[in-house]
Amino acid sequence: MNKITMVTPAFAVAAVLTAADFATLARLGFKSVISNRPDNEEPGQLTAREEAVLAQRAGLQFRHVPASKHDIFTDEVVDQMAEALSDLEGPVLAHCKSGTRSLMVWAAASARIHGGGPVLETIRLAGEDMEFLRQDLEAQAKRA
Repeated sequence: MNKITMVTPAFAVAAVLTAADFATLARLGFKSVISNRPDNEEPGQLTAREEAVLAQRAGLQFRHVPASKHDIFTDEVVDQMAEALSDLEGPVLAHCKSGTRSLMVWAAASARIHGGGPVLETIRLAGEDMEFLRQDLEAQAKRA
């Protein structure tokens, strides 16, 4: 299992998941998984359908919110992420290739509720620096 970064008590991010990771996530207390990886991003990666089956077998809820690096701040992706975070039981683990995209999409959805500054502070307290997103997150806050 790759490193898990707890952003809040109810939300974490990680890099690529393997088939074995789903049972591990359930043992760690996670209740839901969000995949932010588009299908076929890389050869050999698990598809959203495969992840959904693995999640179900592990007793986890699952949602696929694909986000390419160019789509992170689009209404479609941010709205789907906000809906997933609202609907899924936590704690939720979101993943992508490295975890960064998942953190950025969470930040965009969260900025619409809490504003950019507080979201950046939450990210900083989780050990990550995403100050470079300040303008994007403030723009998301204005869309709320």
